[in-house]
Amino acid sequence: MKTAQFEEHYVNRSNWLRAAILGANDGILSTASIIIGVAAASQTRDPIVLAGVAGLVAGALSMAAGEYVSVSSQSDIETADLERETRELEDMPEEELLELAKIYVQRGLDKELAHKVAEQLTEHDALGAHARDELGINEITQAKPLEAAFASGAAFIFGGALPVLVAVFAPVNQMVYLQYVFAIVFLIILGTVAARAGGSSVKRAIIRVTFWGTIAMGITAYIGSLFGVNGV
Repeated sequence: MKTAQFEEHYVNRSNWLRAAILGANDGILSTASIIIGVAAASQTRDPIVLAGVAGLVAGALSMAAGEYVSVSSQSDIETADLERETRELEDMPEEELLELAKIYVQRGLDKELAHKVAEQLTEHDALGAHARDELGINEITQAKPLEAAFASGAAFIFGGALPVLVAVFAPVNQMVYLQYVFAIVFLIILGTVAARAGGSSVKRAIIRVTFWGTIAMGITAYIGSLFGVNGV
């Protein structure tokens, strides 16, 4: 007899995957753009690499801090909602039971069955039932600031390290062009990995990251040219 196993769904990865993809994508684009700008104005390698490393460190810290603050705000809202729901369950349990039953009726259950389900779930875990079915808060979607901050910061470092490596080894006189080409290659790889990890279309992911990445670097190069710097 086979033992029942829980399926692993891609949505279980949504929190950290979103932060990681955002961090890696931003790491590649922002670091490559910084290096392109400096390389267009410099004939030596040291300032190019230094600018890339500085951008890498600053960007990683900024991404991690920004992600932590953003997700913490979401977590604070969820905590406030749960505290209010706890008080309502204590002060007016019957009204909360009827509210839960009404939710199940709206989802397709008949009134009698909805009321019975609401009663049983309330007896088992009243706050959990209301958090999940009334507020839309569960273990998968619940905000996790530290997890998001770590995923974002670490992914930025990984993504940003790639253009820095190109800056270390690529010929200085071809740096601008090679940074652009390698950044696109890195974005294609990132899009493929992200799509497979999330169970989505690889083709759509590649088109999305390369299209917007090209626009971002193109705009950066154009702005540089306005100040007398020849970019890509």
